[in-house]
Amino acid sequence: MDATLELPTGETVDTETVFSFNGYPYRFRPLDHGEYAFALSPLVWGGGDMDVPFEDRAELREQWGPESRGVLTDEEWRDWLVEARADDRFGDDELDAVERELFGTEAGLLDRVKRTLGVG
Repeated sequence: MDATLELPTGETVDTETVFSFNGYPYRFRPLDHGEYAFALSPLVWGGGDMDVPFEDRAELREQWGPESRGVLTDEEWRDWLVEARADDRFGDDELDAVERELFGTEAGLLDRVKRTLGVG
């Protein structure tokens, strides 16, 4: 099984690359069994029922929605986090975990307070 995937944007990702699929950070996960060739795994809730399996790239292209943006820069992910923190679909614990995965930082209550106040 190939350990890379070409996204509909033309970018090629491996299993460690985080990219935006339908407005959320995902990673590519090859599958070597069953009817599916690969899955997209949410950055935080991946590895289980939240994974999105695909038979092939054509099916991925069909499900690639307008909020799918592919590989983002660190600054674009920071902007996404700011927007997501204002969205009640996402909890602070989830977004703190996403931030840790993206940047290796320890986000917590103090960090959120500092961001809100515009200090630090």
